[in-house]
Amino acid sequence: MRGESGVIVGVCISHERASVDQLETAAADSERAAVETLLSHPAVAEAFALQTCNRTEGYVVVSDREDGLDALDLFTRSVPDDAVVEMGHEESLRHLLRVAAGLESIVLGEDQILGQLRSAYETARGVGGVGPMLEDGVMKAIHVGERARTETEINEGVVSLASAAVRLLDQECSLDGETALVVGAGEMGQLAAKALADEVDRVLVANRTVPHAEHVAESVDVDASAVALDAVDAAVSESRVVVSATGSGDQVFGVSSFEDAGEVSVVDIAQPRDVPAEAGRLPSVTVYDLDTLESVTAETRSQRRRAAEAVERIVDEEFEHLLAQYKRKRADEVISTMYESAEQVKASEVNRALSAAEFDDEQAEIVESMADAIVSQILAAPTRSLRDAAEDDDWSTIHTALQLFDPDFGSLDQTEPPAFVEGMAVEDIPDGMREEIPNAMLDQLSDD
Repeated sequence: MRGESGVIVGVCISHERASVDQLETAAADSERAAVETLLSHPAVAEAFALQTCNRTEGYVVVSDREDGLDALDLFTRSVPDDAVVEMGHEESLRHLLRVAAGLESIVLGEDQILGQLRSAYETARGVGGVGPMLEDGVMKAIHVGERARTETEINEGVVSLASAAVRLLDQECSLDGETALVVGAGEMGQLAAKALADEVDRVLVANRTVPHAEHVAESVDVDASAVALDAVDAAVSESRVVVSATGSGDQVFGVSSFEDAGEVSVVDIAQPRDVPAEAGRLPSVTVYDLDTLESVTAETRSQRRRAAEAVERIVDEEFEHLLAQYKRKRADEVISTMYESAEQVKASEVNRALSAAEFDDEQAEIVESMADAIVSQILAAPTRSLRDAAEDDDWSTIHTALQLFDPDFGSLDQTEPPAFVEGMAVEDIPDGMREEIPNAMLDQLSDD
């Protein structure tokens, strides 16, 4: 299956519709595992997965929408229908642009999502999931994310879940003179440690790999030290607040970790959860999770509303550019057919001319160069016109070009759709093109 002839189908399970438990249920073991599983589906040509603490998304390139949703059942099978957003080709592309720009995040305009998107892209590309269709879409999304953060103030103020977690803790209890425990030495853990260092007198960093925890401890401008993950219960007893942000597949804490800890406030921003929900029932323990952070970020959302409007305009502009880019590629398929047809005629006539007279090698080369130049000059204007036609959704012109330059095109009316609609779902074919395609072809596309 050729990726450039397919359409993108996507699903999204995010904080907007799903609970923390549902997000945990929807997530695959890893982005790599998700992409590999999607690619194993016979209908999938390309695949991409994005999994963060507040969203799980999957995208596939397929010929048929239902095949795509069948493959994406990997994410949706165990969560309620009302927690899932299903997206067609253009919806998927626009959504990816919005995600990269930070418009879909809990913290509007957060920076971390852009790095997470880049990482997911590299993961998918590394296992063969990214082809020409997703390459254009994801790279455009990353470009939009970069523009949003350099051309607007969308990321001013609270820019991460980690900083939102620290703001929440600061609102709920006094941090001055206290000790804070950060569990996890990844990007979110580092951000949490740096944010806490401005509020507390001491930071403990716990991580399964102690050298990584030491690196985080050394990076903050406050008294800090690293501890092993198996010593985390003892670290809790020394701490007034805890921010947990590991990537562990298992819960890091048990309820017993907090029973003798005294008064402690915990923000669990890990996905899946690091802290059991039952811990929050202890009288001296307060547990906040991703759902709670929604209230903390409301103020930031209000402050960034004006910037978000500017980002929306960037998304609209770049979305149109992306659609035009895809249309140009569709036109290039027709242009390729046109050049192949002309090349066949040129080669035949050059061979006939060379056979009719005796030419030395230099003369023969001149004849071939002249023929190449004639073909290029004759086709230059039609090439520009076809690309313009594609951008204007003028599929009648492209249809006519196929009839003129593809000697077999006429015979396709009774057998199969033309190459420039190969792999497209009927609902994704622009109206202008659909009018030019016989009903028998549309029926075949529907059946396929």
